[in-house]
Amino acid sequence: MITIKEITSKGDLTTFVKFPFEVYKNSPYYVPPIIKEELDVLNPKKNPVFQNSEAKFFLAYKNNKVVGRVAAIINWIEVKEQKKSKIRFGWYDVIDDIDVTKALLDKVAMYGAENGLEYMEGPAGFSIMDKAGILIKGFEELNTMITWYNYPYYQKHMEQLGFEKAATWVEYRIQVPKKIKEKVIKFSNIIKERYELNLIKFNNSKEILGYADEMFDLLNKTYSGLQTFVPIQQYQIDMYKKKYLPYINPQYITCIADKTGKLIAFSIVMPSFSKALKKMNGKMYPLGFLHILKAQRKNNTAAFYLIGIDPEYQNKGVTALIFKEMNEVFLRNGIEVVETNPELEENKAIQALWNDYDHEQHKMRRTYRKSIEN
Repeated sequence: MITIKEITSKGDLTTFVKFPFEVYKNSPYYVPPIIKEELDVLNPKKNPVFQNSEAKFFLAYKNNKVVGRVAAIINWIEVKEQKKSKIRFGWYDVIDDIDVTKALLDKVAMYGAENGLEYMEGPAGFSIMDKAGILIKGFEELNTMITWYNYPYYQKHMEQLGFEKAATWVEYRIQVPKKIKEKVIKFSNIIKERYELNLIKFNNSKEILGYADEMFDLLNKTYSGLQTFVPIQQYQIDMYKKKYLPYINPQYITCIADKTGKLIAFSIVMPSFSKALKKMNGKMYPLGFLHILKAQRKNNTAAFYLIGIDPEYQNKGVTALIFKEMNEVFLRNGIEVVETNPELEENKAIQALWNDYDHEQHKMRRTYRKSIEN
């Protein structure tokens, strides 16, 4: 018999966060999150996203053992302002038992029905800054710091329960050229002169902080037309600055401004933390942080985390400037391979950026949706 329990205590929430460690304990590809950070994300007192969202967290038990988990999330900006009658589900992990998945998602549907919502969709977090999608390709690849890992049966469970495809993301592995191509150098110089653009370089985190709000403003402009978009609120931006800034090496950020000093494009790349997080196994202390420090200093792999371009400058070759600068950084730091963040399948403009490089699409993930019977 399967029993579903709604989380009501700090201890239950810890069990919720630690459950995937058990599911994937034998997987060489699962990269665990930092437990404390996960607890903070799911804590209404510590995550400002709860100012515009609400959530319930459920654990599934079978024979007195935890066999699954799921979060049911309502983003009220999405529901009220964007008129999407949707409840999200995320932090979804289960053993290979279709009845467990059904029991958990029935709870999500029930919560959605109680709030008059018409359909559920996921897995996804609270906003575009959170993880999203079930992995459907790339099961023998380490997940990155900003993605979930899962086994192949997750997709089968969704399809067996009548869920339909909602959105698909693709990810690429790019080989860093040993030498910057002459045509890239020439073209980037032409674009820089034609639009009177200036590169902004940083020496420390404090300097980055002065441009952080403009970066998030560009993110909102860049992705506003995509189906999964929900505007990032200022209180969320403040949290992200505090949460991620310590991890960022200033030289891995490229910012471009117009002749008035207005930011028109940026990219954030970080050394890959996947192997470091794997070794940490969810714990920053007492010694886990040393793996992060080592990954920051010595690494041959990097991850493209964010890129934003003002719509006025999209399709004008500005990305050539970004890639030229990043290529120089990679060569200086011994980076040989770059992984992209998940890109929506229909976002052809972003995917076209990799055409001039040796690349492969090595991962794919998908969200699913299903109507709620009220």
